[in-house]
Order: sequence, then structure tokens, then C-alpha cells
Amino acid sequence: MTAQTLAQKLIAHASGRASVALHDIVTCDVDLAMFHDSSGPRRLKPMLDKLGASIWDKSRVVLVMDHYVPEEDDDSRAILALTRDWARSQQLPHVYDSIGICHVVLPQQGHIRPGMFCVGGDSHSPTGGAFGAYMFGIGSTEMLGVVVSGQIWVKVPDTILMDWTGSLQAGVTAKDMMLHMVGLYGTNGANYGAVEYAGSAVDAMSMNERMTLSNMSAELGAQVGLIAPDQTTVDYLRQAGVTDAIDTQRWRTDPDAVLDRRRFDASALAPMVAAPHSPDNTCAVGDLPPTPVQVAYIGACTGAKLDDLRAAAKVLRKRKVDPSVRLLVAPASVQDQNDAMREGTLQVLIDAGAQVFATSCGACSGYGNALAGADNVISSTARNFKGRMGSADTNVYLGSPYTVAASALTGRITDPRSILAEA
Repeated sequence: MTAQTLAQKLIAHASGRASVALHDIVTCDVDLAMFHDSSGPRRLKPMLDKLGASIWDKSRVVLVMDHYVPEEDDDSRAILALTRDWARSQQLPHVYDSIGICHVVLPQQGHIRPGMFCVGGDSHSPTGGAFGAYMFGIGSTEMLGVVVSGQIWVKVPDTILMDWTGSLQAGVTAKDMMLHMVGLYGTNGANYGAVEYAGSAVDAMSMNERMTLSNMSAELGAQVGLIAPDQTTVDYLRQAGVTDAIDTQRWRTDPDAVLDRRRFDASALAPMVAAPHSPDNTCAVGDLPPTPVQVAYIGACTGAKLDDLRAAAKVLRKRKVDPSVRLLVAPASVQDQNDAMREGTLQVLIDAGAQVFATSCGACSGYGNALAGADNVISSTARNFKGRMGSADTNVYLGSPYTVAASALTGRITDPRSILAEA
């Protein structure tokens, strides 16, 4: 058998083949389909009703309500009422209502495991790749096909291997790595192929950090963002309650597999920032001209998990947010919020002057008008397209939670290493 990439192995398994060749088009069985209140019932129900069709396997469907929560207007109330009514009528066994963002809730509830083939009704569904699962985002029409048949076709993609050797400096994170890569290759740099992350810097990462890499593979234009599972993966899943056997040897790229390897030195990376209005408009924070901010936002699936909140707390501990800045914190899940509260991390943020908002997609998706009146925002979210966060009049800069917290302290976009060095 020819050497296979991790992507090839996952697709071969899902399509019932021993191996697949690059650019083969194959039909895969879907292990799990995820959708949320925005992409789910309000779009799927009318199509299912019109076809008179039903769900192929309800045990393989996960519904998360995270976009329109908490309800703030009549539209969101109507969407959530439809979503909840449909979930009850379908008797879906896996429904999560207002407990966090789908890309974080799925792993925390143990739904994503190595070797799975999954689809999601959201563009950041590649997050599942952090667990060695082939997971990607699809539109509502494709989701309808999956929900009815349990299958979807894919073209076996080329793989770009992002090989990060060395160790990240204190105050430098997966978000900085991703902004650096998006800046180098652009938002279509992966050409809808598979991106795999490896090397000592990735091996040393927590699952929260790996999830950020895989999640933002969408910003590279990748279909999936894969990381081979290891003991860190196993430990996370055991903590999440997974008792199944977990194979950490099968789901990895063969040494001689055909791929495009790109090498990086993690130790040379500085904190990065993406300037308006694209994630690929990047530079080192220290190279950015002086930029005042009026809002600092720590939220979303890439920027408000427990490790992100801890990073912000390292910067903010025993300090106060600049009076000209509003620091908004929306934890990525109730579990993250409770853990942060239990260990004192959340209190550090509150003591520094942060306002804590409900866990949800919130301002990242443009809900809640959180940016109103701000000229510039520094945000730990994934995208900064014009109007993405709900205000076309606001410039959105992307940075790590360290950088967001440091900027909240000084009132201008700031390299967090200077503040961490004072501790």
C-alpha cells in the first residue's frame, strides 16, 4: 500500500476502502452531523417537510443553540422557539441549549474522537480536526443530503504539513501562529485542501490551543485542519467522559506520504495582529503603528476557552483596565466559565474591570451591538471582515487573548510580552 497522509487515512476509513489516492472522489459515511440554531432547523425543517424525509440516524446528530442566545429581539426569540420545538418533535438525543459555542461544546461533551468523519453547519467546523477527526463545514443544502442519507462525497485533498519546531515564547500562542500563516499564504492559501499541524510546538500544546489552530484553518481556506492524536488527546477525552478505546497510532501521516511540508521556528515568532479588514492583513504587534482601542473583546470559539481566559488573567492580574477601554469577556462555554470561576481566573478579569457576558457566539457573529460607538476594537475572535462583528463603522484588529488583555490595560494595541516581563 502506498504511503498515506492522515487525511487520506480518515477518508479511506469513512469510504470503506483500504486506501485512497489523491484527488479520488469517494462517498463517505458520516459519523456525526452538527448544526446550530442559525444553520439548523430554520433551514432544514422546510426542506425536510417538502421532501417528506426524515433523519437517517438521530443518534449521530448534535444540535447546539449558540448563535441567537440569549434572545435579544423578536427575530432571535422566533428562531430559538422554532429550534426548540423542532428538537422536541424529533426527539433528538443530543441537544445543547445555551451552554456554549458548538465548536467547544462538542469536544467538551465527548462527541469528537480520533478517526471520525464529521460535518458541521458552520465554517469553523474544522475545529474537530484537533482530535484527529476529518471534520469540515458544509452549507444547508449539503447538510440536508447528509441528514437524509448519512453520506457525503469528497475529493481526496492534497495535504500541506505545517511543521512547527522549537518552543513558543511566553505570551505567544496558537492564535499568533495562525495569524502568521494566514498572513504568509492568504485566506485562500490552502486551496480547500487539508492542512496538518505537527512539530514540537504543536506537540506541546493543550487541546484548547490545538482547537484554535484547527478552527482557524478556515481562515487559511482549508477544508480541514488536522492534528494527529496523542496522549494529550486521550487525556482530554477521558476527562470529557469518553471511555471508548482510542487509537493514537493509526491516525497519523506515514513518513513517506506525498505532501507539501512548510517549516517554521516557533521560538522566533512574535505576538501577531491582523489589521482591518482581513485575517491575512497581519504583522507583528510591535510593527503596528500606535493604535488606540476603545473596546477589547475576549470571546468566541478561538479566543475564550479556559486557556484563553487564563492567558488574559496572567496579564491583568492586580492591574486595571485603562479607563478609556471597555473590556468585554464572553466565555466560550458554561464549563469554561465555571472552571474559570472555580479557580479564580474569572475574578481576576472582573477585578481588572472586565464586563462578563453570556456564553454564546455573541459579538463575533455581530449580535448584541457590543461595538457600538467604538472606532477600533482588539478582539480574540477569528475574523475581522468589515461589519463582521456587527458594526461597519468599527475597525476590528485580531490578536491573542494575551494581546487583547495587554491592549485593554494600555488603551492601545500592545505587545503582551512587555507587561508579562514586569510580573
